Amino acid sequence: MESHTILGGKVRVYRRPNSSRWQSATYLKGREWRTSTKESSLAKAKEIAEDWYFTLKEKDRTGQLKHENTFARAAEQFLKEYAVITMGERSERYTKDHAARIKNHLIPFFGRKGVSEVTAGAVQEYRVMRLTPEDGKKTPSRSTLHHEIVTLRQIMKTALRHGWIDHLPDFSAPYRTSGKITHRAWFSPEEYKQLYSATRERVKKSQGMRWQWAAEQLHDFVLFMANTGLRPDEANRLEYRDVAIEEEDGERILVIEVRGKRGVGYCKSTSGAVYPFERLVARNQPAPTDKVFPADHKKQFNSVLNELDLKFDREGNRRSSYSLRHTYICLRLLEGADIYQIAKNCRTSVEMIEKHYAVHLKNTLDVRAINVRRK
Repeated sequence: MESHTILGGKVRVYRRPNSSRWQSATYLKGREWRTSTKESSLAKAKEIAEDWYFTLKEKDRTGQLKHENTFARAAEQFLKEYAVITMGERSERYTKDHAARIKNHLIPFFGRKGVSEVTAGAVQEYRVMRLTPEDGKKTPSRSTLHHEIVTLRQIMKTALRHGWIDHLPDFSAPYRTSGKITHRAWFSPEEYKQLYSATRERVKKSQGMRWQWAAEQLHDFVLFMANTGLRPDEANRLEYRDVAIEEEDGERILVIEVRGKRGVGYCKSTSGAVYPFERLVARNQPAPTDKVFPADHKKQFNSVLNELDLKFDREGNRRSSYSLRHTYICLRLLEGADIYQIAKNCRTSVEMIEKHYAVHLKNTLDVRAINVRRK
């Protein structure tokens, strides 16, 4: 950053990288004040900075220069309130993610600004700064930047509730077109059969080996997840006491009490999840409070995907254990299940399913309604 001082060091005139306009800053009443000179010429910028400084001094002398809370103060207040108000509704990890974004990205950029200085223009400058490539710096993904703007909006809402500002700035991204709707990576019926056949073959090959237990657990994990639609984090928290085998409509199913990011909910599996669960019980002889899947199967699962060349789908989407949830939803839709019931069973919304799943399944299109002819 190019920087110059004037008036004996009382005012600093500086220019950010990749910007042609000069900014000015000074320190009064215990805080830093900043403004843009809107000039590309350094000489003119210094003249404007001098006039601005003397205007501030005059306001300070007459009592018109009011001290306002900084963005850093608003961020501190937000974290203090958020952890208490959302107790039990949001996971501890979600709160920590907010704190990490504030510490690593938002405070370094907005921290010293007064809350009224966080304008739509300042938000746009932040986006440009984050997306500008630099040596050794990786630009964030669209999703990562979106989460940072969400945290920024929450902080500014906190300032609004406390009366530190009288309106919220515009946080929307200008020049943005409608994003391409992509489907979540899943396994087609043929790919899913290929996957569980491979994990079953691993179980046969592992008999008497030291990794037999891990192979058996992975095989049951794949079948369990693809027949329940649980999220991986929900499966990691699942205890044996949360699962019950019941009979409905002549079929045995699992009724699962799920604890996840949306609190406690219920899930009813397909009949295909019963035998894997019974094998887990017989194999592990668990106590009610034991975890159903105590080990992390990530490395082993990725190894199977790489062997089968299934790590990426044809659009280049990366598959993971989360893809088993997507597979459950897509297979249920292909079988003609009601989309509202699927949304309830998976603890998500119909909108999310329509946007990310149903959009690419051909059987969701009714040919009788499409090919209608006027008599």
